[in-house]
Amino acid sequence: MKHCFIALLLLITIPFAALCQEDVVDTALKPTLISKQFSFTEGASVDKHGNVFFTDQPNDKIWEYDINGKLSVFLDKAGRSNGMYFDKHGTLLTCADEHDELWLISPKKEIKVLLTNYQGHRLNGPNDVWIDNKDGIYFTDPYYQRPYWDRTTSDMKGQYVFYLPKGKNEPVLVADDLQQPNGIVGTPDGKYLYVADIKANKTYKYAIGKDGLLSDKQLVINHGSDGMTLDEKGNIYLTGNGVTVYNPEGKRIAHIAIPEKWTANLCFAGKSKDILFITASEAVYTIQMKVKGVE
Repeated sequence: MKHCFIALLLLITIPFAALCQEDVVDTALKPTLISKQFSFTEGASVDKHGNVFFTDQPNDKIWEYDINGKLSVFLDKAGRSNGMYFDKHGTLLTCADEHDELWLISPKKEIKVLLTNYQGHRLNGPNDVWIDNKDGIYFTDPYYQRPYWDRTTSDMKGQYVFYLPKGKNEPVLVADDLQQPNGIVGTPDGKYLYVADIKANKTYKYAIGKDGLLSDKQLVINHGSDGMTLDEKGNIYLTGNGVTVYNPEGKRIAHIAIPEKWTANLCFAGKSKDILFITASEAVYTIQMKVKGVE
């Protein structure tokens, strides 16, 4: 009787798990290699038309992959940009790692340095960024020693998450209890913020207050991440060893294997925002999804 119950449980569980994955992506599909000509790709971000912009950080370039499949250099000398995000006006916000700044880059490639420090202290190195529906900016600021820096230690006591309200020039420290915050993304309704603590290998969910401050920290997933994104069903996409997808409750529902050493970032691309664009080490990939992105 016990063996029959276990067999029945397996019959119920396995199709359900497969159904969850099939709801997100066709398991028969493999990611398509778009190009492998880079040193290290990062910062995947999509504009309102579905064009993707990403960085080749060691080579200090921002590339564009448009909706027609054309790949081109958007900007040379990009401040060693890392994480990026488009605001509602079509301006590209970048974590300019060369001098630990936040940059705004207009469609005409005009650069404005938005932020350079916190209370007179040099930032660790802005890494990933998300813009809320009030044009406020959340960004992670871990410390990763860069070979092109003129320093070898941090000016800060820790590694933090900051919020820069619209129109302000001084960020607010909103999370100081993470070991090494990295990936960050918020929900479209502006109610919640996900932050990956890559060193602790955990991803947390915070409630966002009206003033932009964070509260009610909850451990959602025992898995850290580099870049992050969300789909229309609230599923959470984490990177590192390929792409792993979790539902809003933190249950793993899918994994997309990527044949590279490290998967750093991702976003939903294309006219319908249903193509997952993935930056992975020296390459970039795409895969058709059954869900759409919300960024």
